[in-house]
Amino acid sequence: MRLLITAGPTREYLDDVRYLSNASSGRMGYAIASAAVAAGHEVILISGPVALVPPAGCHVTYVETTAEMGRACLDAFEDSDGVVAVAAVCDARPLVRSEGKLTKTGEPISVEMIETDDVLASLGADKADRFVIGFALEASNPREGALQKLRAKNCDAIVLNGPAAIGSEENSIELIDDSGSVVASWSGPKSELATRLVEWIDGRWASG
Repeated sequence: MRLLITAGPTREYLDDVRYLSNASSGRMGYAIASAAVAAGHEVILISGPVALVPPAGCHVTYVETTAEMGRACLDAFEDSDGVVAVAAVCDARPLVRSEGKLTKTGEPISVEMIETDDVLASLGADKADRFVIGFALEASNPREGALQKLRAKNCDAIVLNGPAAIGSEENSIELIDDSGSVVASWSGPKSELATRLVEWIDGRWASG
């Protein structure tokens, strides 16, 4: 199969120097890309800014902002069999990006924010006969939040994990399918979880 995988954070700039982002390391997405290549799949990896070396054999596109991630994903999705959307994209951005560098004045700073485009929802709306697997990082009411994301974004499955995954070499995840059932629960190094997830994808879609 030809798989699209997203990884890492995105950045939204306040000015030409400062930006808003998150602490995603990209390790889970890169591990899935590596496992998919090892399983014989063609992999398109769309990566936000991370300090990782991409797995050998991937076609890599680097992006920075959520808008760039969205455009790259929609372009690559056209020729893909499915997507595993692991990237932790910024949900909001400054309404106005200031030119140069904001000057320190000693006064409170107010920044008006607007939501960014929803990359996963766009892929879900455009999927046709392709599959879409999303990731949900939830802190409160995690199962409920993951199920809402699964349905709202037209995913075929959602991988639920928590804040402890950020920056860690290990993770604990639940895999929830499109019926809302938890079909697997795994804990351990992200590389092992990635292999198990790719095996599950193969079992469900590779024969089709």
